[in-house]
This record gives sequence, structure tokens and C-alpha cells, in this order.
Amino acid sequence: MDGKMNVTYKMLCESDVYSEVNLTEILQNEKVAKAIKSEFAKGLRNIVLSTSEDIKIEISTEKELFEFQADKKDFADLIELAEEDAKEHKRTKKGCNGVELVDFTTL
Repeated sequence: MDGKMNVTYKMLCESDVYSEVNLTEILQNEKVAKAIKSEFAKGLRNIVLSTSEDIKIEISTEKELFEFQADKKDFADLIELAEEDAKEHKRTKKGCNGVELVDFTTL
């Protein structure tokens, strides 16, 4: 199992935001409906907003992705290696000290 792999991770912070909202809920919001109608149906009356599918919209904190290389034999220790890489490059800050593995690819 010789070789290397690229590991991608992101930092996790206490202030991170993640939620899902149905498009139906968004369209039912009075302020959103008014803004859509004034932008796309200006001057028209009796307009109804609807959607044919149950679409979910994610609201989340935009995160920067970081990458490092590791040996394939270190696969079991990827989280620890990502944490060490974050500390080495001073990416850990107050309230941001966890890591989440996003992807890894073999070379």
C-alpha cells in the first residue's frame, strides 16, 4: 500500500451556520414574495408564487478548503493528520479548532 493521497479538509467553528429551508416556505414568506413580485412581475396583479417540486435550500457558512498530502498507510490517522496540519499552518483560532474531512484522493 505504497503511495500518497491528497486530503482536503475544512475548519469547523462554533459560529458556523447550517440550516435547510424548503422553497415552499421561502415563497410563503410575505417579504420574499413581495420582493420577487416587484422584481419579476412589476405592474401585474393577482400573482401567485408556487413551485412544482419540493426543493431544499441550504444556508451555511462558506468555508475555505485546505489540502495536504499523506501516505496511504496513514489512512486510519487522517483526522489527526488534518488537525496537525491545521496547527502547523496556524489555522486554529479561538472557537475554530475542529476539522472535517471533505475528500481524499489517491495519487
